Amino acid sequence: MRAIVNRMNRAIGHLEATKRMVENDEDCSKVLIQLAAVKSAVNNIGKELLKEHLSHCIVDAVEDGDEHALEALNTAIDQFMK
Repeated sequence: MRAIVNRMNRAIGHLEATKRMVENDEDCSKVLIQLAAVKSAVNNIGKELLKEHLSHCIVDAVEDGDEHALEALNTAIDQFMK
């Protein structure tokens, strides 16, 4: 989980830098490019978190027959993919 937190910290820093670009009235096309990078970083964090969740929590849930955990995962994936 530490790697995911590190990725989050980098994405937060990148978003803060992008905010400063807006505050400094920098070129909108450059800001949009930076926002795309932030969006990609957040999506990649989600993918890594999903992989981590699948390899640990969901494996355990399947072994234990925990249908609720699988339903919760499906709901979370639906929300993430919107």
